[in-house]
Amino acid sequence: MPPQRKNRDFGWLLIVCAGLLPLVLGILCTAIEARHTVSQQQISTANSLLTQAEKMSDNAWDMITQLRQYHYQPCAKIEDQLQRAGTLNAYFRSVGLLSGENISCSSAFGLANGTLTQMMMQPPPITGKAWWSISIRGTYGVPNRPAVVFVRQLPDTTGFWAVIDGQYLMDFMHAIGESRGYQMSLRFSGGAPITSGPADIEPELYLKSEPYQAESSRYPISVNVTVPASELLKAWRQALFIFLPMAAIFSILLMVLTANWLRRRISWADEIRRAMRSRQFSVHYQPVYSTEIERCKGAEALLRWQLPNGEMIRPDIFISHAESEGIIVQLTQHLLDLMAEDIQGWEVEPGFHIGLNVAAEHLQHADFVQDIQRFARRIKDKQMVVTLELTERSLIDDGELVARKLRYLQSHGMKVAIDDFGTGHCSLSYLLTFPLDYLKIDRGFINAIEGLEVETPVLDAIINLCHKLKLDVLGEGVETSLQYEYLRQRGVVLIQGYYYARPMDNDRLRAWLNEQGRQPLLVEESHEPELHHS
Repeated sequence: MPPQRKNRDFGWLLIVCAGLLPLVLGILCTAIEARHTVSQQQISTANSLLTQAEKMSDNAWDMITQLRQYHYQPCAKIEDQLQRAGTLNAYFRSVGLLSGENISCSSAFGLANGTLTQMMMQPPPITGKAWWSISIRGTYGVPNRPAVVFVRQLPDTTGFWAVIDGQYLMDFMHAIGESRGYQMSLRFSGGAPITSGPADIEPELYLKSEPYQAESSRYPISVNVTVPASELLKAWRQALFIFLPMAAIFSILLMVLTANWLRRRISWADEIRRAMRSRQFSVHYQPVYSTEIERCKGAEALLRWQLPNGEMIRPDIFISHAESEGIIVQLTQHLLDLMAEDIQGWEVEPGFHIGLNVAAEHLQHADFVQDIQRFARRIKDKQMVVTLELTERSLIDDGELVARKLRYLQSHGMKVAIDDFGTGHCSLSYLLTFPLDYLKIDRGFINAIEGLEVETPVLDAIINLCHKLKLDVLGEGVETSLQYEYLRQRGVVLIQGYYYARPMDNDRLRAWLNEQGRQPLLVEESHEPELHHS
C-alpha cells in the first residue's frame, strides 16, 4: 500500500477513534455513576430499615421493663392488664411472664400457655445472656407469619417476654423497596429471615445484582438489600439520557480538532519541503562583537521563512514542526547550502567566526559529521571558523557518541558552544563531559543587570566559572550600554544583541561589514539611574 494511502487511512482511523473516545468514556463514566447512585440508594434503604428495626426493639425492651411490675403476681390477677398492654401498644403480637421454661402468663392465652419452645416452635437460643432476641418463622398462635421474640430472664429463673409481629417489618420493607424491586431480608441474632421482595433476582444484560449488608450498632440486627439488575440498567439509562447530547457535541468537536491537527501536521511537512524547493527560506545573520579586537569577529546564522505573499513564519513555529515531523535534518542541510552560497560573496578577515544552531536530531544523525565537513570545504577559501551552537537538550541522548563527533570536528578547526546556557537542567555536568570552546549566556540573565555596581549573583557565577575553566563567554541579547559595560568589566569578550547589530539578510550584512564591521563599538553614555543598596 502506498505511504500516502497508509497515512490517509491512519488519519481516518484516528479521527474515528477521537470521535468514539468521548462516547466510550461517557458510557463507562455513566455506568460507574449509575452503580454509585444505586449503591447510595441501597445504603439509604438499609439504614432506614435498621432504624425501624431498632425503634421496634426499643419498644419491645420498654415493654419488658413495664412487665416487671407484674412480677410474682398470679396470672388471674394480671391477665387483663397484660391483654391491654399487648393490644394498645403497637407492633406486639403478645406479651407475658416466664417461670423457667414455662410461660406462666400470656396476654393471648392466659394460663393455658405451654412452654417457650412450644410458643416459638423451636428451642430458645443458648446465648448465656439474660437479655436476648431472635427472629423466628412464626409462633404457635400465628405459625405462618414471622415474628421477633424478646426475652428477659432473671436469676431466679423467672422472666418476661414479648413478641413483635414480623408483618410490621414486612410492610415497612414493602413500602420502601417495592418501587425499585429490592429484595430485602432482616435477621435478629442470626435467626429466621424476615423478607420482602421477589424471591429470586435474575441477572439482566450481564449486569450482576449487587447485595448490600449492614448491621446495627445497638442491637444484633443485620440487614441485606439486593438490587435487581433492572434497577442498575434504569439508572444507567437515565444517566446516558443526560450525558449523550453532551458526549455527541464533544465527539464532533474532538473529531474536528483531530482532523485540523492532522491536516496541519501533514501540510507542515509538505509546506516545508515545498518552501525549500521554491527557495522561500533565507538566512539572516546577527554580528558578534569582540571587545579584544574591537570589531566584528563573527556572525550567527538565523534561518528565516517568508511566504510568497510576504508573510513571515516565526522560526520557533516551523522549526518545532520540522523537529516533530522528522525533517529537521533536511532543513539544516538546506540551511548549510544557503549559507555556503551567501558566504561566497563575503570579504572577511581570516578567522572570522560563522555560527549555526544544530538540532538534536541532526547532531545524532549518521550524516552529521559529513554534512558539517562538506559545508566547511565549500567555504574553505574564506578561512573562516565554523562554530556549532548546541542547546543542552542536544546533548542528552547518547552523550559519548556526541562527544566523539564534537572532538573530531574540533580537531579539524571547528568550535563548539552551548547556546542559551543556564536554561537547561544539567549545564554544569556538560562542562566536564563535552568538549566546549565557549558558552552563550541566555538573555534572561543579561536582562537581570540593573546597574554597574549592582551584582547579579547567577550571572557573575557563570562568568567566573567560565574564566576558571578557560572557556570564552558570549553575552546574548545585549540591548543597552549598561549591559555592555557590565559584561565588559567582568571579562566577557564576545557580545551579541541589538545594542551592537540586529539580524540582517545577506545583502545588508555585506554592506554592513564593509561600512561598520571593522569599526570599534561606540559606547553610549548610560542615562539609566544608578541603583544603590540601602
